[in-house]
Formats: sequence, structure tokens, C-alpha cells
Amino acid sequence: MQLPACLRSGLAIAAAALSLPACGSDNKTLYTDADYERRAVVDVKTFIQDNLDQFAAATVALQAAAPEPDEDGWSATSDKEAVDAMKAEWKKARQSYERVEGAIAVVFPDLDTSTDARYDAFIEAKADDDLFDGEGVTGVHAVERILWADEIPQPVLDFESPLLNYSPAASPATEAEAAAFKDELCERLRADAEKMQTDFEGLALDAPSAYRGVISSILEQVEKTSKAATGEEESRYAQYTLADMRANVAAGVETYAAFQPWLLTKGAEGADVDKAVVAGFDRLSSAYDAIEGDALPPLPEGWSDEAPTEEQLATPFGVLFSLVERESDDAMPGTLAHDMTRSADLLGIDELP
Repeated sequence: MQLPACLRSGLAIAAAALSLPACGSDNKTLYTDADYERRAVVDVKTFIQDNLDQFAAATVALQAAAPEPDEDGWSATSDKEAVDAMKAEWKKARQSYERVEGAIAVVFPDLDTSTDARYDAFIEAKADDDLFDGEGVTGVHAVERILWADEIPQPVLDFESPLLNYSPAASPATEAEAAAFKDELCERLRADAEKMQTDFEGLALDAPSAYRGVISSILEQVEKTSKAATGEEESRYAQYTLADMRANVAAGVETYAAFQPWLLTKGAEGADVDKAVVAGFDRLSSAYDAIEGDALPPLPEGWSDEAPTEEQLATPFGVLFSLVERESDDAMPGTLAHDMTRSADLLGIDELP
């Protein structure tokens, strides 16, 4: 994931600033902090809306790709073409949502839960014995769990099967289950995506939601790697967690680019912070791009987050974990999370409630 030129070129930043509303006299153009903030929030809102539009479209296509219900339901073997089509649309939906997750979790917390909560979070309070309806366990991971039911990794099974209220993943085995999957579970995801899409259009986004939300996504990168050790990682059934992380960073890059011209008005300190943030994004992006595929690297045998050995840390997973753990630490100077927080503080963007 190559960083966009706007993060590297002072000329591009200067050009972007020219689109801001002007004020002043004697042919001098003056821009206030409010002008820069307004322009940044507009750009981020456009980016989020575009991705919500893509998310909604992918959920529609996923539902449409579901096989017509028949007496023996469907499976990845008996309806391979249709299942492969659903998986492709699921990945499109996942990418679009992960690019806006930071802001959506802030502005639509209930929809974020119904759309993106993990299986274990749903069943913690109540069992859900019907995998295919639109109640209880819902969202992208509920659909993912069914689409990849025949290839769930053993560590994931080891984590989930002892959970209270656990039900094994399965493909629809009857006409009724196949119909429920398409008309209830997929429909619930489609409806939630559409509600986000339409409600966000009229929303007055603010700078903390736009900027601090992305910082929250950066802070959560380490959780996505650390939970791999116990089978709890996010897109665990499709083995798509690294793709999620790439999308989170891509969103951070886009959001930061919108605020970058404003930060560069803050003198030498702003320039220093900008240089540090760009370098941090480059470190994460380069590390993610160096790994082939969409899954996290295999865990070293005997891996422990608390006491990894030097040999384990030298493996591809260990190298990635160490980098992500460091860059997600906002208390450590020189990390991406720390420098993003510095930039928000310098701009006067308030903490999220």
C-alpha cells in the first residue's frame, strides 16, 4: 500500500490549501483554523460516504448471490460458484467497512455492534441456536462464519467450542435454513448497511469523530495480532485479518491527508509532527505489504504475547507483532499512535467522549 503523493509533497499540500475559502485584503489570502478544519471534515465525510456506498452495494450483491433455497440447502461443495461469489462480495464489504470502522464505531455504535461484533461477543449473554435468522448473532462475521463453515482453522475451533452458548458453524442444510440465510441474516446485514449509508448522508461529522476515530483504529491494531494466538482474531473464519489491518491503515492515511494542510500551518512543530506521522504510516504500510496474502503469518510454535522468545520474535509473525505492538503504543514517543495523538493535540481536536 503505497502512501499517496499528498503525504509526501509540500507542493501538493499547498495546492490543496488553495481550495479553501479565502479572506483578508490587499491580495493576501488568509485561512483560519476553522477554514482548514471545515475543509478536512468535508473531505473525510466524502471518503466515509464513498466507502459506505460501496459497503451497502456489496451487501446487496452478497445477498443476491446466495443460491436459491432447495431441499438440501447449500454448501461450498454443492454450490461452489455461488458460494465463491458470496465470498468475493463479503471481502468487498469487509474492505469498505474496515476503511471507515473508526468513525462508524463512534457515530453509530449500535449499528457497529450489529454489523461488526464478533461471535463470542454476541453469545456472551444469550445463546443463538439459529445461525441463519436475522436476530441474535448478526453482521459480517455471522455471514463469514457460515460461508467458511467447512474450513474454519483449528485454533478458532479450540477457542469457540468451549464457550458458553456455543453452536457449531454450518452451511444451510435445509430449504428453510437456506431461505433464512438469504432473506433474514443477509437481509439484516443489507438493511443495517443501508441505514448507515442513508443516515450518514445527513450527519454533521465533527473533527474528533473523524480524526480521533482513526487514532482509535491505530491503537487497536495490536489487538488484531495479539488475539491470533488464541483464535480470537477478527476475520478469523476467512483468515482475512491482515486485509482488515491494511484497510484500517489505508483509512488512516486518507484521513490524515485531509488534515495535513492544517497541521502544516502550525510552524516548525507542525512540520516535525507531520514528518513523524508520515514515517509511521510508511513503517506500518511497508510491513503489511511485505506479507503475501490476506492472513496473518503463522504463529510460531509455543507463542506467548507475554514472553515471546528471541527465536519466536524473529519469525514473520513475531516481526509483525513487535512492530504493531510498538506503533500502537500511544505512550511511547516515536510511534505512529503517539505522533497521531500529538498531531490531534496540536490541532486542538478534542478527545472523544
